[in-house]
Amino acid sequence: MKLYSFFRSGTSHRLRIALNLKGIATDYVAIDLRVDEQQNEAFKAINPQGLVPALDTGEQVLIQSPAIIEWLEEKYPTPALLPEGAEARAHVRALAAMVGCDIHPINNRRILQTLRKQFGADEAAINAWCGTWISEGFDAYEALIGADKSRGRFSYGDTPTLADVYLIPQVESARRFNVDMSRWPLISAIDRACSELEAFKQAAPMAQPDA
Repeated sequence: MKLYSFFRSGTSHRLRIALNLKGIATDYVAIDLRVDEQQNEAFKAINPQGLVPALDTGEQVLIQSPAIIEWLEEKYPTPALLPEGAEARAHVRALAAMVGCDIHPINNRRILQTLRKQFGADEAAINAWCGTWISEGFDAYEALIGADKSRGRFSYGDTPTLADVYLIPQVESARRFNVDMSRWPLISAIDRACSELEAFKQAAPMAQPDA
C-alpha cells in the first residue's frame, strides 16, 4: 500500500498511528503542503479533493482519514480500535469526533491560510484563533474522560482506541500553536502514555522522511 502523507498534517498523523497500531506497513509518498503540491494535477488525479492523506490499497485509492480508519477497522479488526459494546463504541466515537469534527477542521491549513491571506491575520492572531477552538474542545474532552471512573491509562480503557488516534495529533498541533497543555492534566497523561508506544513514536511528525 502507498500512503500519501505530509509530516505535519494532523489527518495524516492520525492515519499513520492507526496503520502502526494495526501493524500495517506502507510505502510513504510525501506530498509537500508547504508548496501546495497537493493542488498539482498529478496528485489530484489520485485524490480529486487535493487533500492528504490518501491510501492506495493496490485495488483502489481511499480518501478522508475517518473513512480510511473505519476501513482499516473492518478489514483488519485485530487489534481493535473500538471497544466491545454499542454504548462504549459510541463513547469512543464521540471523543474522536470532538477532535475530528469540531477542533481540527477549523484549525487546518486551508482555514489558516485564508485567515492570513484574506483577512490579514498575523501569527499572534493565528495562534489565538487555534488556541480558542483547541481549548474549548479540550475542556469538553477533559470533562468527559474525567467523568469516566472506569477509564484506564488511555482515553478509554488500558489500550489505545480510536479516540487516542485522533487526540494525539491534536495535542501535537496544540503545542505547535503555543497552547499551554498544563490546563488538561488527564489529556497530558494520555499523551505521555501514548508517547511510550512504538506505534505513536513512529507516527510522530518529526519521525517522517519529509520532516
